Amino acid sequence: MNATAIARLQDLRVETGGRALVDGVSLQLVPGKITALIGASGSGKTTTGLALLHEYPPGAVVTGEVNVPDTLIGYVPQHPATVLNPARPVAALLQDIARTQVRHLPRRARRSAVRHRVLRALDRAQLPDGETLLHRYPHQLSGGQQQRVVLAQALLTGATTLIADEPTTGQDALTKQQITAQLAALARQGLAILLLSHDLEVVHALADDVHVMRAGRIVESGPPEELRLSPRHPWTRELLAAADSAEPPDGVPAHRDAATTDAVTTGAATTGPGTRRRSPASPLTAQDPVLQVRALTARHGRTTVLHPTDLLLPPGCTAVVGRSGSGKTTLARCLAGLHRTYDGEVLLDGAALPRSLRDRTREQLAAVQYVFQDARSAFDEHRPVLDQVSRTAIRLRKVPPPEAPADAERILSSLGLAGDLIRRKPTELSGGELQRAALARALLARPRVLLCDEITSGLDTVARRNLRTLLADLLRTHPDLSLVLITHDRDTAALATRTAVLDNGRLVEQGPTDRLLADPRHPLTASLLRAAPDRGATPSAARPDASAAHGT
Repeated sequence: MNATAIARLQDLRVETGGRALVDGVSLQLVPGKITALIGASGSGKTTTGLALLHEYPPGAVVTGEVNVPDTLIGYVPQHPATVLNPARPVAALLQDIARTQVRHLPRRARRSAVRHRVLRALDRAQLPDGETLLHRYPHQLSGGQQQRVVLAQALLTGATTLIADEPTTGQDALTKQQITAQLAALARQGLAILLLSHDLEVVHALADDVHVMRAGRIVESGPPEELRLSPRHPWTRELLAAADSAEPPDGVPAHRDAATTDAVTTGAATTGPGTRRRSPASPLTAQDPVLQVRALTARHGRTTVLHPTDLLLPPGCTAVVGRSGSGKTTLARCLAGLHRTYDGEVLLDGAALPRSLRDRTREQLAAVQYVFQDARSAFDEHRPVLDQVSRTAIRLRKVPPPEAPADAERILSSLGLAGDLIRRKPTELSGGELQRAALARALLARPRVLLCDEITSGLDTVARRNLRTLLADLLRTHPDLSLVLITHDRDTAALATRTAVLDNGRLVEQGPTDRLLADPRHPLTASLLRAAPDRGATPSAARPDASAAHGT
C-alpha cells in the first residue's frame, strides 16, 4: 500500500451468477483527499465502495486485494432509510453511539456530554435545526434529512474514512452547496473520502481524482479539470455532454406560459374516471383544476410540518420546489392518501377525497398515482417486473388477469422497456429502468393526477436526460393529465408551466414558471431556480486545500 494511503483496492473483481459486477478495479484513498467514482446506474460504483467494508452481494465470488487497515469507515448510502431503524426516533439512533464515547466521564456528566456530541454531529452534518428532529422517526423525515442523520452517525463514530454514496441526491441547491462545503471541510480535517456520485457539478467542485466506471470497469481516470476539458473515453464524453445539455427536450418550449400555450393539447389522452376532456383549441386557463388543495395543514405527531396551504393543480405540469424538509413530500403524500394527519380538503374534480387511501374507492385510487423517489424499494425484489406492473390493471381497472400482462407490456414498451428486460426481477434492472417501470405501473391506472417525487434524482446524467424527455412526451400525449414534479433538479423543473415554492412548511410563492424565473418575489425562489454554476469556473474554489489537509 502507498505509504500515505489509508485504504486500497487492487484488481478487485466481484462476480455473481457468472456476471462481473466489478472487474479489475484498482484505487486508493488518501487522508485529506476526495476520490470520486462516476458512471451510469449499475456500473459498479456502490459495489466498489461496499468492498471497502467487506460487504458483497450474496453468493459473490471475490478476487483481488482489499487492503483496509484497522480503521473506522463511515458509510452514507444513497437510500438512507434502509439503514435507519424505523421503530426508533432519531435521538435514540444517535445517542446509542454517543453513549459508548462518554463512559469514562462521571455518571452525572454523561447525559449532557451525550447531548452535546449528538447536537454537534447534527450540526456538522448540516442539520443545524437537528434538535427539532430528535423526536421524529425516520419515516417523518425527508430523504435529505435521513441522509444527513446517517452522516451524523458516521461522524459520531469518529470514522477516519467516509464513503459517501450520492450524498447530494434529492437535495435542493442550497443544501447541496452546504453538503459540498461540509465534505470539503471533512477532507481538510484529514478524512479520506470516497465520493460515489452522478452529480458532476459536485464532483467537479470537490474531487482530487475522478474514476469513470462503465460496466464494472474503470475506463478513464484523472483530475476533474482534465477529464472535463479532454475526455478520452466515449462514455466520459457522453456523461459530460448530457450534463451540459440544460435545454428542454426537443419539442418542449422552455417554461411554457399556461395562459397562452396550447402546445400540449394535441395527441390522444389516456384518461381515468371522471375525466373532463377539453377541446384541443381551448386554453389551459379556461379549465377547472384537476386537483384543488384548500387550507391543508399537516402534522407529524404534534409538530406542524405543513402550514395552511391552498394550491390549484390544472392539467399540464406543476413543479413543487423547496429546501429539503420544507414539506414537499408531505404535501404529495397527503394528496395521494399516504399521510392522513392533516386538516383541510383535497378535492378531485370538485369532490373531496378521503384522507386515507384505505377509505378511497378504486376509482379514486386510480385517479391519483404516486411514483416514489426510490423506485427499487417500491418493487418486490422476488417477482418479475411485468407481473408487478400488471397487478395495477387488475386491481384498479378490473382488467381480467389473462389480459393484464399484454396491457402492461404495451405501456412498458412505450416507455422503452420491452422483451426479456421486463420479465427480469427488479434487482436485474438499473435505477433508470426501474423508474420507467414505476412510471408504467402508475400510468396503467390511467390517472388524472401523477405525483412524481424526485424521480430523476440518483440517476446518471444520461438516464436523467432520457427520463426528462419521457416526461415531456407524456405531457404531449396525455393533455388532460396533471403531472406534479416534486424536484430539486432545475432542468426537471423547467418542464413545468407552473411552479409552487415551499419554505419551512409554508407556500411562499406560486405562479407561472416564466414569471418566477424572471421576477421571483421570495428570496428562496431565486436561490432554488437560479442557473447552474458556470462549469468553466475554476473548480478548486470548493475543493479541499491539500496543504491544509496535510498540515504543511
